[in-house]
Amino acid sequence: MSKTTRKQITMKDVALRAGVSRTAVSFVLNDRHAVTLSDETRDRVLAAAAELGYRPNASARALAQQRSDWYGLVTEIVTAPFAVNVIKGAQDRALLDEKYLLIASTESDPVVEQAAIERLLEQRVEGIIYAATWHRAVTLPEIAREVPTVLVNCFDAEGRFPAVVPDEHAGGRRATERLLAAGHRRIGLINLDPAIPAAVGRRLGYHEVLREAGIAPDEDLEIPGHATAHGGYDAASALLDLADPPTAIFCANDRMAMGAYDAIKERGLRIPHDVAVIGFDNQELIAEYLRPALTTVALPFEQMGALGVDLLAATIAGESTATETVTVDCPLLERVSV
Repeated sequence: MSKTTRKQITMKDVALRAGVSRTAVSFVLNDRHAVTLSDETRDRVLAAAAELGYRPNASARALAQQRSDWYGLVTEIVTAPFAVNVIKGAQDRALLDEKYLLIASTESDPVVEQAAIERLLEQRVEGIIYAATWHRAVTLPEIAREVPTVLVNCFDAEGRFPAVVPDEHAGGRRATERLLAAGHRRIGLINLDPAIPAAVGRRLGYHEVLREAGIAPDEDLEIPGHATAHGGYDAASALLDLADPPTAIFCANDRMAMGAYDAIKERGLRIPHDVAVIGFDNQELIAEYLRPALTTVALPFEQMGALGVDLLAATIAGESTATETVTVDCPLLERVSV
């Protein structure tokens, strides 16, 4: 059976149905109120367009108006849970301003990234949001400077673009304060790889809170877990085998907390009665389903996506600068592991 293609309805078709000139149709459908047309003519054009199912040519309209009502959103892996949350936050916020997202996934390939940004520019997007799946410095292709561009969950290595990033430092403080409030004085830290911004910020918050409580940070209580469950298991095992082991462990992500749970339970210890655990990120498929459920500091991806749209709109309007960085609070989500 052959497929049939619906005929593209043009302004000429609308003009013939309404009995007016194509120019008059263009004025009405492009909302040109400065042009004098009778209300009766406008009504006839709108009625004819509705009857025929006319849809405007978005590309032609964008070319004529030099605006498209579209924002481009570029991310590495569009199906990653964190990317999905950024997209939802950005899309919900954009719709409030009657803007829409064109989404491109780069699969962490620089060649694909360059091509994706080029295609978005061809579609005359008004601006670009570049969202990373983990907080770090990035270097975008030079063509990203052709339109206003905002970074989310990352920052430009050369300071050329405004950015929205999580407050890692405050998150590290919040986790450590919660463990101190539960009565713990000997608190271990299973950190991410040392050089990345999340590891630096979370460790700084941890150290600050300990010192404020009169506790000197102990290098023996800090071990990298390399962001994996296996690394978390190994690090927690090393901490628990110390002569004076910690009574609480702050894991700098939830995957490492999952590994720490295994190490704790292997030793016949109970969470939180013998060892309390706090994670970071709020990976819901981990944090909510560990037993006991994991208390964790959340990375606010939906909020960062929404603020990315706000910052992009401000940049387009000339109300923001390339050096502006917005930090977003990371809330503590109480469950039962502390």
